[in-house]
Amino acid sequence: STCAGKLELKHEGDWRPVNGFDWTLKKAAVVYSVRLVDGTSLCSGRLEVRSDQSNQSNQWSSVCEADFDQQDAEVVCRQLGCGPPSVLQGGLYGELEGPMWTREFRCRGHESALLDCRSSDSTRNTCSPGRAAGLTCSEPVRLVGGDSTCAGKLEVKQGDWRPVGGSGWTLKEAAVVCRKLDCGSAVSVVERKETADSSVWWMWTDCVQSGSALRDCVLPTNSYSILDLTCSGKPSDMVFILSEYKLNCFQNNHILKREFGSFEPSTDG
Repeated sequence: STCAGKLELKHEGDWRPVNGFDWTLKKAAVVYSVRLVDGTSLCSGRLEVRSDQSNQSNQWSSVCEADFDQQDAEVVCRQLGCGPPSVLQGGLYGELEGPMWTREFRCRGHESALLDCRSSDSTRNTCSPGRAAGLTCSEPVRLVGGDSTCAGKLEVKQGDWRPVGGSGWTLKEAAVVCRKLDCGSAVSVVERKETADSSVWWMWTDCVQSGSALRDCVLPTNSYSILDLTCSGKPSDMVFILSEYKLNCFQNNHILKREFGSFEPSTDG
């Protein structure tokens, strides 16, 4: 039947089998309750939900933007194993398709699955054009142990958080990570050797360059080598103040002062 068999996901136009590493019955249940479709990865797309609420047996229901908010999005991203929501916008990934979900979700943000959330008593029968709930979750990627969230040891969550190992990494691959973290451009990437091997996610450079989701580019292994990355920083880390033809740039507690016209650095004032 359609409810049993090999699990496959469609990515970049191709259906591919899903790796069964670290799967449980709880995670299998997630597959048939919520999904993001017509996006660029598992972590982005138009929201669709399936449950016994629908009179249409075994069908997915689209959700109207008015019935879905930031706290609901946090639950969906967590349920899918993705990072926190970064974009929540109606119509971003197309119009409503198929039956419509008729109740408003009222998550508190801590639930483990969307269908664990409370919902409204009233029902909705219409949804304006361009209002299909669209969601982009950030990837479960982070830099830890550095001076900021934009520098440090690269870690990825694929079931659990682990350091990332790799070989042949350049600023080109590092730039992909920095961009996904909204951390500007890549400044450095170092393959650091540990004193003992440990469990890591090994990330292949060709997969990173292909544009695939980073979580799809890892395999579990043991390694002495882990990756340290430094990015230029988030735009919010830099504050520009324009006063009397002078531009003062405050970043990481360092002051750079440039005069308009010559733009020569100065340490006075």
